Amino acid sequence: MTTGRDDQQVLHARLAAQLLAGADHHSPSGVVSRLLAVQAQDLASSLWAVGVRSTGTTMDEVLAALEDGSIVRSWPMRGTLHLVAAEDLGWLLGLGVPRVRSTIAARHRQLELDAETFSRSRALTEGLLSGHRRVTREELLTAHTDAGIPIDGQRGSHLIMELAMSGVVCWGPPAGRQQALVLTEEWIRAPRVLEADEALGEFVVRYLTGHGPSTIADLTWWSKLTVAQAKRGVEVAAGRLFSESRDGATRWSTAEGIEPPSAPRPPRVLALPGFDELLLGYRDRELTLPAAFADRIVPGANGIFLPMIAVDGRVVGTWRRRTSATGVIVTPTPFQPLSQRVQAGFRRAAGEYGRFLGLSASVDEGTSAV
Repeated sequence: MTTGRDDQQVLHARLAAQLLAGADHHSPSGVVSRLLAVQAQDLASSLWAVGVRSTGTTMDEVLAALEDGSIVRSWPMRGTLHLVAAEDLGWLLGLGVPRVRSTIAARHRQLELDAETFSRSRALTEGLLSGHRRVTREELLTAHTDAGIPIDGQRGSHLIMELAMSGVVCWGPPAGRQQALVLTEEWIRAPRVLEADEALGEFVVRYLTGHGPSTIADLTWWSKLTVAQAKRGVEVAAGRLFSESRDGATRWSTAEGIEPPSAPRPPRVLALPGFDELLLGYRDRELTLPAAFADRIVPGANGIFLPMIAVDGRVVGTWRRRTSATGVIVTPTPFQPLSQRVQAGFRRAAGEYGRFLGLSASVDEGTSAV
């Protein structure tokens, strides 16, 4: 047991774990594998979540990783879409899906989605996609309608989600502004197969490698694993983990998360996407986002997380963009006036975002505070 780091040291360690500390270039698949899963209900945000963690990467390169099958998108946990390394999808579904199914069973009954309906949907989908074919969401749902399987209300969404959680389909190659659906067993060429304990240990190590230092409560919130599963994972992975205590809280890290104190450095200013793992990767978000400003990130508590300005791991505002064929204008809305150094840092961050999109970028600094 080591002594605990102060708040800023914890934030610096998390930035390094999440590849947000200005580290060397990483491939898109390397970024996703490092974080284990990247929240991705909004595809555009998830693409930038990968790009911001890999200096020099372009959106076309992230899309290419979707096209070559190294990254896929599915519902591996929490009933929420995530990007994951293709090889990891199967064992992640095995861990995360059972609890999701228990939480949505009542909704399936309300929607009159029973085992027979799911069986018909699966047979239809496998027939439609077999032979490495790919379809859009709309094409798959149209095929269901034509086969007499109603998709009204939320039935269509739940049918696709069940197909994905069952491992039948995943979101794979780009299709316009979204992704096409493909058969998982055809698309993922070399899936990893892990036994139960091995999977729990792997999950704990990979989560902490990409998010640590973190508590067990952070891990169980993020994954929706039970506390018993999380503790078993810690036991399995014990030789690869380190713990530290401060103020009654125990945080866990992997060896990569144990770093010597760093020398003073300029503030690290980031233009993060909405739904970013730096915030959503933890149950306790107070270190990253003071409670007084939480409603600025999710206005109206509508579940939509806005893009964030972060300085040395702390969220200090939001930003929005306007794009044209040739450029993107980024408008910051800080919680409080930003120093000149931070403003300069944000201009650099906005420039990186524009470069990722392949567009020139400018910052509208007319709003200095709310």
